Amino acid sequence: EDGFSLSFQVNHLGHFLLTQLLLERLQSCAPSRVVIVASRAHCAGRLRPDTLGRPPPGPLSAFQDYCDSKLANVLHARELATRLEGTQVTCYAVHPGFVNTELFRHTPLWLKPLFLPLVWLFFRDAAEGARTPLHCATQEGLERFSGRYFADCRLQEPWPPARDDRLARMLWEASERLVGLGGSGGSPSP
Repeated sequence: EDGFSLSFQVNHLGHFLLTQLLLERLQSCAPSRVVIVASRAHCAGRLRPDTLGRPPPGPLSAFQDYCDSKLANVLHARELATRLEGTQVTCYAVHPGFVNTELFRHTPLWLKPLFLPLVWLFFRDAAEGARTPLHCATQEGLERFSGRYFADCRLQEPWPPARDDRLARMLWEASERLVGLGGSGGSPSP
């Protein structure tokens, strides 16, 4: 109805809006943390300002859309940290690993025999996948790494586009418009 792709709406816009709606409460309860579940798939993400939130074209559009939304997650954490500097609210983007969460549930039946062995061999169970998000939510001393990207409970360097402050700011402003915040009020200023 709104024209947004499902992955971008669920993985980025919904979380962006929820975070915006909770910011006042997070600041009043500081110190507090925001943990954004991203993915190593952000490395294949491409954000196009003129088509932000719309399904990308091509035969692998669902995969590209997922990667784009995960790049948005990493950039969201980066910009949120910049805007919340000095408030005692910190945030982290995390890659939980490849977790068996029914990721291929909508895969055509004829393709499932190809993917399911990969899931059993290489994917983590839910408890293992929760380790890095829990680490970033509870580990003392991470405050100086606000806005950064973690995988396997360690600080990691994200892909270069995920370190682009200009792109992070553009995404923030566009996300405000897309969720109806209009860029005025409801968001912290740098």
